[in-house]
Amino acid sequence: MTGDIITYDYYGSLYINLTNRCDCRCVFCIRDQADSSLGGLWLQEEPKKEDVLAEILGQDLTQYAEIVFCGYGEPTCRLDDLLWICDRLHAAHRPDLPPIRLNTNGHASLICHRDVTPELQGRLDAVSVSLNASNAADYLAITRPGAGEAAWQAMLDFVRDAQNYVPKVMVSIVDYEKTPQEIEACRHLAESLGAIFRVRPFAG
Repeated sequence: MTGDIITYDYYGSLYINLTNRCDCRCVFCIRDQADSSLGGLWLQEEPKKEDVLAEILGQDLTQYAEIVFCGYGEPTCRLDDLLWICDRLHAAHRPDLPPIRLNTNGHASLICHRDVTPELQGRLDAVSVSLNASNAADYLAITRPGAGEAAWQAMLDFVRDAQNYVPKVMVSIVDYEKTPQEIEACRHLAESLGAIFRVRPFAG
């Protein structure tokens, strides 16, 4: 193991920091903010999945509301390792195991070149997808995905399809330079996708 921060307590949940890698360059991302309240999460080396599992299981999990896969990068860049960890957590039969949530940009199927949503069944209790805009043009300007416009459709498909396999699917926006009208447009899109909508504060 390295001295990197693999797990951290954030608002009463245990967050898992798997990777720095991400296929987006969101304009509001804390990766570009040296003075962010979440500074220090940048990994010098990606942790081994076995070390991540050991660190989680080595804690008193009763103190956490959730286990959340979310760090400086997009967790599904290591989807196979993430699913392996979920399987081992369930197999441990820990009575103190809290619900497991994935925070994601919704590009997992695009990143992995397959529809990954069926693989989430029985492994995740919740998924939160970064929506961030109500239309493709604004989404591309805000998130700046490497795959371009294909990322917008991939995210929408992921939100719809994940609901077939995960009990709770949410979409979120960051209230970064958002007008009330834009927030309502995002809310309408979220509801049309069948997902729960929430607004997250900008961590500036």
